[in-house]
Amino acid sequence: MAATRGAWCVPCLASNETLQELCRKELLICQCLGITKRNLKDYEVEYICNQKIEKGTEYFLVKWKGWPESHNTWEPKHNLRCSSRLKQFYSDLFNYVSQLKSGKANVFTNSIKCLDHSAADYVVKKAKQRIALKRWEEELNRKKAHDGMLYVENDVDLEGPPRDFYYINDYKATPGVNTLEEAIVGCDCTDCFTGKCCPTEAGVVFAYNEHKQIKIKPGRPIYECNSRCKCSLDCPNRVVQKGPPYSLCIFRTHNGCGWGVKTLQKIKKHSFVMEYVGEVITSEEAERRGQQYDSTGITYLFDLDYESDEFTVDAARYGNVSHFVNHSCDPNLQVYNVFIDNLDVRLPRIALFSTRSIKAGEELTFDYQMKGSGDLSTDSIELSPAKKRMNLLQNLPKKKCTKKSKG
Repeated sequence: MAATRGAWCVPCLASNETLQELCRKELLICQCLGITKRNLKDYEVEYICNQKIEKGTEYFLVKWKGWPESHNTWEPKHNLRCSSRLKQFYSDLFNYVSQLKSGKANVFTNSIKCLDHSAADYVVKKAKQRIALKRWEEELNRKKAHDGMLYVENDVDLEGPPRDFYYINDYKATPGVNTLEEAIVGCDCTDCFTGKCCPTEAGVVFAYNEHKQIKIKPGRPIYECNSRCKCSLDCPNRVVQKGPPYSLCIFRTHNGCGWGVKTLQKIKKHSFVMEYVGEVITSEEAERRGQQYDSTGITYLFDLDYESDEFTVDAARYGNVSHFVNHSCDPNLQVYNVFIDNLDVRLPRIALFSTRSIKAGEELTFDYQMKGSGDLSTDSIELSPAKKRMNLLQNLPKKKCTKKSKG
């Protein structure tokens, strides 16, 4: 099977290296492969693969950007004009040496004064990982629908972008679920903060103060102004629908909890941080998937049980940045149920607000046992297999109840 363009074709599953080589030969420009008009015939250092010393001269094996590895060449240090690439190579090599359990400091072979195979393999894998994570970061920022930027960081291990995960901004409905209902009526307020607005019509308290910070207790619903309302987008009752305002970083944790999320900006107490989104599935489907997730001990199932228990959000394959937020028994995020256009009480949106002031660089966490309905008691309830996984951490010793690994 082949894909054709003009007078030439390539195998559908051809590697990037094969495609790069073909583009060079055919003088074709391809941004995705790193081949531009500027570097079509030029050589730019993408990363450094190896190092050796011959007759007192230091050489580096260079992977050229937009060229396959078959075109890698050994270059003397004075030929390279890429201080950042050299600095990154030395940093990766230092990290490799630091990780050696034997404390072995010499990573050169005795014969040709070249890096040993394991050291060279590590720096190449680290370079490729860095490129893959950068591409994933760019993809996330193309797909996100909010102002805050997303960054990706891994200085812990060689784990690359998660496989089989798709970034979405809103609920993804599955068969038997309708998440696209529109509000029938909206408010006519000139000032929603003091007028008879949507929360009043719904019989609940206005959720925000004048600084758009949450002021109601957990368990109380939030009714925001909707598409039928006459107020502007600057309305103080439009907070969650505007999306996360903060720049966040998906990072590899040092404590074995896989990926986590940290804020790159200071977050004030009671501020909206993000929504929890994913596939919205029926309770029956949640039971079935819950059985499958049993073997891994990892779950992304979140029951929408504000008034009933008919639907569940599964963020395992489809989700946003909240997919990577870890559990803590002392969290800095709190769950709230939100209603905007879809007023079906079985399908609230799940919003995460800060419980306290959060410093820049601090990891974001929430308690996986939090209930949006405010009913935190499950002692007398017979739990289904899916719910048992949601409450998995209740059976762990208190001292271990700090994180939950997401792989």
